[in-house]
Amino acid sequence: MNYLNELLFGLYPYVAGTIFLAGSLLRFDHGQYTWKTGSSQMLSKRRMRLASNLFHIGIIVLFFGHLIGLLTPHWVYAPFISAGAKQMVAIVVGGIAGAMCLVGGGMLAWRRLTNPRVKASSGPMDGVIILLLVVQVILGLLTIIPALGHLDGSVMLELARWSQAIVFFQGGAAEYLAGVGLIYKLHILVGLTIVLVFPFTRLVHVWSAPLGYLGRRYQIVRRRA
Repeated sequence: MNYLNELLFGLYPYVAGTIFLAGSLLRFDHGQYTWKTGSSQMLSKRRMRLASNLFHIGIIVLFFGHLIGLLTPHWVYAPFISAGAKQMVAIVVGGIAGAMCLVGGGMLAWRRLTNPRVKASSGPMDGVIILLLVVQVILGLLTIIPALGHLDGSVMLELARWSQAIVFFQGGAAEYLAGVGLIYKLHILVGLTIVLVFPFTRLVHVWSAPLGYLGRRYQIVRRRA
């Protein structure tokens, strides 16, 4: 069991991370024509705006919430908020964002798999990645149940220590997850798998977020008479 724990939570994160970085670089270098969102809005607009907005707002909040919450050392926020209070904030904010992401993602997955026009224009990985994301959100929401049973923040601290040990190449990272519940481990494994397949999906458009739009000059677009 210790060997499996070390393999999944000590080695697998680096395998996934290496493929994530190297694969993204190679795809950008050799497949720029595939470096796009592949939007299917023109094929079917039915409830697309609602689903897309719910999904993207939810997933952005979840991403930055996990990024800041897991990679911020405890001593940075300890003078201002306790671990238990931080966990409650994470449960509330994460629960709301997760629900939005689940509803939007579920609508997008149903549309992707059942709409004939959208399905015909989709690649194999399009269905895989949206289903993985929906499963990941479901697992994340399910972690709220055991989290309500230990509001002292102890498990959250262990998860944060594991994350920081992985990111900063510290030894013994997998040991922090030895006593963590199965639902948390499944959530982590699916998340790492999403990182692993990232370069082979349309998610690569995340690297090209249109931040330039925030500072560009105002444009007036008129309809043709």
